[in-house]
Amino acid sequence: MSKVLKSVTAMALAMAAVTGVAQAEYPEKPVQFVVPWPPGDLEDVLTRMIAEDFSAAYDVPTAVVNKPGGGGGPFPGAIEVANAPADGYTIGSFIIAIPVVGPQIGIPDLNPDPFVPLGNFLTYPFVIATGGDAPYDDVEGLAAYAKENDVVLGHFGAPLVPTQVTFGLAKEMGFSFAADAAFDALDCNTLASGDVDVMNTTLQQILPCLDEVKVLASIGSERIPLTPDAPTVAELAPDLDVALWNGLFVHKDTPQDVQDKIIAVAQETVMSERAQALAAETGASVYWQPAAEVVDQIAKDIETMARIEAMLAE
Repeated sequence: MSKVLKSVTAMALAMAAVTGVAQAEYPEKPVQFVVPWPPGDLEDVLTRMIAEDFSAAYDVPTAVVNKPGGGGGPFPGAIEVANAPADGYTIGSFIIAIPVVGPQIGIPDLNPDPFVPLGNFLTYPFVIATGGDAPYDDVEGLAAYAKENDVVLGHFGAPLVPTQVTFGLAKEMGFSFAADAAFDALDCNTLASGDVDVMNTTLQQILPCLDEVKVLASIGSERIPLTPDAPTVAELAPDLDVALWNGLFVHKDTPQDVQDKIIAVAQETVMSERAQALAAETGASVYWQPAAEVVDQIAKDIETMARIEAMLAE
């Protein structure tokens, strides 16, 4: 071997060694988890558990940063993750709408989809609820009432999946809402204030006043254990069957070994006793769905949402 070739080979080996060391050192600085909603809901609580365990596992600081969109849904938070370096130091905790709806609504930073899933960890107990004094007790009663009276719907954003499902259910039941409005939080105070008549929200936000509200239906294919008498939207309208999940995402150019380190901690966290206890308390489904299955789930959900969009356009 010539001296020049030996020199080049030695340099290449040295560079490879340096690269290997650099990758092995991840994480070597603070890691940020972005939740594009206000604090307190299930995705926020579980993401904080993951962040705490990540910090303990790798001995680096972590932070959960809440980036609500001011009634515009989760997309500003998603854009921040999309524009961050693809190095695993900015991780998105995203609902179904970001990969399913985000690329479809004209946001350049999200189209084409810049993310890759690490795994899903939560299916929300998401409900359509009204005040305890409402003159109807179920969706059929709401439909009859709304045909003669103005009913205002509160939601987290018109393009989002639960809102589209709720609009689709109204159409299937032969009525429409007189008006609707987007909120960052939809909780007991929202109904008590009279700002809306009906709202679609996570069960977590109305747990403190569950005895004082009426849950008309839940969104998803399975009834929620804490509200077993409320039918699912899928029972009332099978074409509207869609689960509302949350998962961890990073930029698609993030190295695989970095992704694997995040996955290892997140999977252990969500299957832990404390996470499963939270699931039992709130009626949520907490689990770990691997990235490959999430990719298939996203493709299926895109088809479902396209069908709902077509139905609403008729």
